[in-house]
Amino acid sequence: MGSVELLKDAFGRIQEEVHAAVDGLNADQLAHRVDKHANSIAWLVWHLTRVQDDHVAGVAGLDQVWTAKGWADRFGLPFPAGDIGYGHSSADVAKVRVDSPQLLVDYHDAVYEQTIGYVEGISDDDLEVVVDENWDPPVTLGVRLVSVIGDDLQHVGQAAFVRGIVLR
Repeated sequence: MGSVELLKDAFGRIQEEVHAAVDGLNADQLAHRVDKHANSIAWLVWHLTRVQDDHVAGVAGLDQVWTAKGWADRFGLPFPAGDIGYGHSSADVAKVRVDSPQLLVDYHDAVYEQTIGYVEGISDDDLEVVVDENWDPPVTLGVRLVSVIGDDLQHVGQAAFVRGIVLR
């Protein structure tokens, strides 16, 4: 298995887990918070998808699916278009509500498709290219993509945990 296949597999696993985390839940279940400061399933899935959309579009030189494909309007959230959820307060988390899991799944699937389309066109040499010099050491494409995968897996795991509590 080469690097591209490995990345495609990892992003595919995230997509599968996103579907599983929200499948069959209603709006109240998606908005459930274990306590008043905890993240909801809806916020976790929205956030992990926004991070993937933002970071992959950034390194790929593409428009974000969120804005270019009308997802910001479909969600109707009270945040600036570039908001990805980083640094959200408890009050901000509470504002991320959706009527059904399908909105979350459809947005994630659109971001997944753009991600895979980009990943299929990169080479092992591309993974060594520095994409962000604001860090020490500078961040390569490979490190950025692995960072997105790690962040997404953590958040989808949290969503699955909350789902387990909701369905108990």
